[in-house]
Amino acid sequence: MEKAREEVRKLYGNRLRVRVCGICVIDNRLVMVRHKGIGPTDTFWCPPGGGIQFGENAHDALRREFVEETGLVIEPREMLFVNEFMQSPLHAMELFFSTQVLGGEVLLGIDPEMTDGNQIIYEVRLMTMEEIKSFPEHEVHQLFRYCSTIEDIYGLKGYLQHDNKMEIVPQG
Repeated sequence: MEKAREEVRKLYGNRLRVRVCGICVIDNRLVMVRHKGIGPTDTFWCPPGGGIQFGENAHDALRREFVEETGLVIEPREMLFVNEFMQSPLHAMELFFSTQVLGGEVLLGIDPEMTDGNQIIYEVRLMTMEEIKSFPEHEVHQLFRYCSTIEDIYGLKGYLQHDNKMEIVPQG
């Protein structure tokens, strides 16, 4: 896991990223992606998403990320909220959208920015809110601190502000 953590730090650390993330509900369960190399226990569950590439709009980026990570073909819908993710050395502004599934099937995808031996995505599954809430708070995306039900997610609006402190890690 240390190799994955180092690759995450090298690719994404100590700089601001703009990400898109999608809330995708199938049969009253959320599509969730499990990552390694993030957080104190190397387990981090979050909705699918990723960085917007230069010249790519947010909707196209979200469509691409869903196919890459989950095998699902989606259509982005309403923009729900913005979350600022700050977990040293990572810092991202995340734009969350509701989504509609058009096709595909839930499967374990990849992060094309990572090398073959250091993939950080290692599980994709549909989860109830009860399953999500059963994990320690630091192992799931911070948006779930504000929600008790899946419906609560759609009520989140604006900028989600967290009181977490970010430790600046020098490069090099």
